[in-house]
Amino acid sequence: MIHATALVDPAARLGSNVRIGAYSIIGPHVEIGDNTEIGPHVVIQGHSRIGRDNRIFQFCSLGEVPQDKKYAGEPTRLEIGDRNTIREFCTFNLGTAQDKGVTRIGDDNWIMAYVHIAHDCQVGNKCTFANNASLAGHVTVDDWAILGGFTGVHQFCRIGAHVMTAVSTVILQDVPPYLMAAGNTAQPYGINVEGLKRRGFSADALLSLKRAYRTLYKSGLRLEEARAKLVEAAQTQPEIQLFVDFLDLSRRGIIR
Repeated sequence: MIHATALVDPAARLGSNVRIGAYSIIGPHVEIGDNTEIGPHVVIQGHSRIGRDNRIFQFCSLGEVPQDKKYAGEPTRLEIGDRNTIREFCTFNLGTAQDKGVTRIGDDNWIMAYVHIAHDCQVGNKCTFANNASLAGHVTVDDWAILGGFTGVHQFCRIGAHVMTAVSTVILQDVPPYLMAAGNTAQPYGINVEGLKRRGFSADALLSLKRAYRTLYKSGLRLEEARAKLVEAAQTQPEIQLFVDFLDLSRRGIIR
């Protein structure tokens, strides 16, 4: 299952049925789970743990040192979950000692070509990153987010669950859950209705989220006042609680 031209360090830990393509390089601190397929010309270095049933295409660089001048060789990590598809020329870096020390990608993500995930990013589950989407350091992306091609996210920003961004969106502040965002710099464009329908949200839930969006963006209320209205609504409409929790976690302010 390992091509004759691949260079796999004897200390690397490989699960069963792992496939490694021609000219790929696997470093000594790498762990790869069962049934994961590594294409040709892939380099996986650092303290990197990759789960099972992933498919990693050619020319990816995973677990390389972060592009951070403060990095001084600390044994930080990259962790990738299960059942992810990672297409050509993706680059995921290790974490840094200035943050959690780990860059983490969850399960069931669809990550297209030329995506960059920088140090200390935390990516959830079932996300889609289109070609050339890029995360600067310390970015958090919650479950089910979809980043359009060439989306760029500033360091320390947070992208909420079920968010969808348009092509070439530039994100400099946090994007609350459920939103569609577009532009340079990103502006809100309503609720991601079609995506939520595909995920089983009821008509009543969609209506309550639309009302919450109007409260946050169309009511003319200050952010603290809008949050108070959302807290009240969440008592009978639980899907709105995700808005409230996100606002409480936001550190860069939200797009508005």
